[in-house]
Amino acid sequence: MAAFTLAHFSDPHLPPLPSPRLAELAGKRALGYLNWTRNRRKYYRREVLDALVSDMQAQRPDHVAMTGDVINLAIEAEFAPALTWLKGVGPPDRVTAIPGNHDAYVRSTQHRFAEVFCDYLRGDNTSNGSGTFPFLRRRGPLALIGLTSAVPTAPFMATGRLGRAQLDALEPILIELSAEQAFRVLLVHHPLWSDASPKRLTDSHLLLALLKQYGVELILHGHDHIHSTMWFEGPNGQIPGIGVPAASALARGRHPAAAYNLLTIERDGNAWRCEQTVRGINGELRIQELKRTKLL
Repeated sequence: MAAFTLAHFSDPHLPPLPSPRLAELAGKRALGYLNWTRNRRKYYRREVLDALVSDMQAQRPDHVAMTGDVINLAIEAEFAPALTWLKGVGPPDRVTAIPGNHDAYVRSTQHRFAEVFCDYLRGDNTSNGSGTFPFLRRRGPLALIGLTSAVPTAPFMATGRLGRAQLDALEPILIELSAEQAFRVLLVHHPLWSDASPKRLTDSHLLLALLKQYGVELILHGHDHIHSTMWFEGPNGQIPGIGVPAASALARGRHPAAAYNLLTIERDGNAWRCEQTVRGINGELRIQELKRTKLL
């Protein structure tokens, strides 16, 4: 079986931010807009994102996974340009996307991500429709399992939650896949562990219990805007959980500049092999290889 290459990026926070209507600037959005105009617009840059995506496409991955936060304040004017941009990354059969907390920033538009980006999160079983989580997509040897941890939260909070219904629906998928020879990749926006209480996945312990029982080969996430590798207990060993910096970001403070992962996956006898290559942007807005690691 030939090696399969999966590209992973996250948190593009697509710039520039369209001008919101005055009626949209209430509550949490007002604070978010103030943060954007005073701070975030300096660090989230379209030329950075374009350079990253161009380099990623040049690597010719077999599939691309995007783990949330396509947009910023979830105002209506953000959705159509974001969809046009994502189509430029690749068609829905070659790209899988899940939402992040910024895509469900407020209750009034929390449903819009699933509506607008439906083709990018439609499971192979189309009888379930789109916007249903978890969803399952099979691409080559991969079984991509998409979750949503995106929920509206109070100001200054960015926690995520899966909820009992989604976890209950996930269990039979994991049971089914555990009997197959598939490389199982779990996509979720929030990391399964975080030392920042306002950003944590509040019911991660329930997901970790399922993974300990049934397992997956790889977890991909975003949200923290840093390079991250964490290891979680599975039924047959440790499961790597991989995070990545924001895809449009310049370096600032503890947050590194934009980067993405290339994951080369192949079957070796009775075992899977997975190598991670990290490619990121430098001060001249050029992409270079940052590291190469054998995960499995």
